[in-house]
Amino acid sequence: MNSTGKDNSNEERDTDTTIYNISTSRITSLTQDNGIEYETNQQPVYSIPSSLLTSTDNNFLTAAAFTPRLYRDGSIEPSEVSSLLHREKPNMTVNMGFKILENRSIIVDILAILFGIGTWVGINGTFIQLPLLVEVAPEGWSLPSYLSVMVQIGNLGPLTYTLIQKFCKKNDAPMIYILLATGTLSAILTAFFYDKTAKIFGEQHSVALFALTISTAFTACTSSVLFMPYMGRFKEIYLVTYFMGEGLSGLLPSVVALIQGIGGTAECILVNVTETGENVYEKYVPPPRFGTKDFFIFVFVVMLMSCLGFTLLDRLKLAKKQYAAVKVGQGNDYQYERDETPTKSTSPEVIENKSVDTNSNENKTSDLAPVISSQVYVSLLMLIAVVCFFANGIFNSIQSYSCLPYGGQAYHLSATLSVIANPVACFLAIFLPHTSVRSILTLTSLAGILAVYVFVTAAMSPFPPLHGTTIGSVLVIITWTLLVGLVSYIKLSISTVMRSQGGKSLVWTGGLSQLGSLIGSVLIFLLINYTNSFTAAYDDC
Repeated sequence: MNSTGKDNSNEERDTDTTIYNISTSRITSLTQDNGIEYETNQQPVYSIPSSLLTSTDNNFLTAAAFTPRLYRDGSIEPSEVSSLLHREKPNMTVNMGFKILENRSIIVDILAILFGIGTWVGINGTFIQLPLLVEVAPEGWSLPSYLSVMVQIGNLGPLTYTLIQKFCKKNDAPMIYILLATGTLSAILTAFFYDKTAKIFGEQHSVALFALTISTAFTACTSSVLFMPYMGRFKEIYLVTYFMGEGLSGLLPSVVALIQGIGGTAECILVNVTETGENVYEKYVPPPRFGTKDFFIFVFVVMLMSCLGFTLLDRLKLAKKQYAAVKVGQGNDYQYERDETPTKSTSPEVIENKSVDTNSNENKTSDLAPVISSQVYVSLLMLIAVVCFFANGIFNSIQSYSCLPYGGQAYHLSATLSVIANPVACFLAIFLPHTSVRSILTLTSLAGILAVYVFVTAAMSPFPPLHGTTIGSVLVIITWTLLVGLVSYIKLSISTVMRSQGGKSLVWTGGLSQLGSLIGSVLIFLLINYTNSFTAAYDDC
């Protein structure tokens, strides 16, 4: 044995290779085999021929003029020698960028985003147009309550899908085509018939708008049990980008509405002066730059792009190469391959990921989260039902009560930033780990604390804590933005964990999400319209 702990048989090899560690100020005499990349303290190391090394008084080895060679990246130009000897760390930004893009297709990412946008863009667009719709609807400001009921009727979609799968065992792709086509047709019909009314029980009602909202909601609600489970056949990274698209289904209509001129702060205009010299003001809201018809035509175009995105996602060979190693049965019943050798399947449809590198153990296992216990499995399903109970069912209805007491600007900022927080949270999931059950529970606890605060501000309206102060406005804006972002991240995290469990886990996840949303919407509808639990705050001149 020599001084380095190696056998004497390797002594000749030991003198041939020396490793230069750029994280230190000296050259160490580590002895390793040639042709292999070495790391010390997580830093790349370079090979320096022994003939170019000289001994110093400090018993350390120093290098003469040489051209170092980094094993992974190939040759380094001689002009870089001085920077290496001066201990400059290599720029890892490019490497991080390539790491993120490794084993994924940007085209499939874009298609998944387009597919996700088609989920709720129609419903979000309808509610964003409410300030204009209430001006032509006979229901006036009661219209939002009616539309909320119409959206809940759309939950018949998931129920219908469940019955079809139970008795007919239809493939999911044709059903997705039908639903996307229904949503697209509803969008263009809404553009031309949103203001058509009919008399029901002796009163005029927006019958056309109600019927088209139900049709649009049918597509949106069913997406939770059909669209999201469909993405389970792809690698986990594409479920993340699908959720980004779902978040953009709220952001895109909001941006267009801002361009349209909806949601701006009303101006107080002096209209008269009384005999006693008192000024009389009225609120003035500038007219929109374009009308509701043009807005729904935009939604129609977005739905067309979503249809195109899914068609390519379902048909392109490039997209099919991004499938996970999974067997897919009828009704989105998944069985992921957890062993190294795929087995033959007798399922009606077998999907295997041919692009996985069999020489890389990391690629074989990185797409699968650990199998969780049945207790944790049920707990996560209950948790996502509770999260959606608040996030989809209640938060949207109480946001105005929570924020308007702090002023119109605080309300509009919180609403806008909340919409932006959704896709941003999903985007961050690309870089941050999101499958830890402990992290999910921790973030849920934090979201619970924020939810308590927004409930307190809503219940105490029109005089919540810190009413009329700048710090109160800032606090409510930050709270709503963080709350929506955390909830979006939690839903994505739970869905990702459930995806890896196989079976119909994603179907159960989507179904319980819709059930929680339904119960929350009905409950808050009753509380707002039939109790005195919430009092609106009006920003008068």
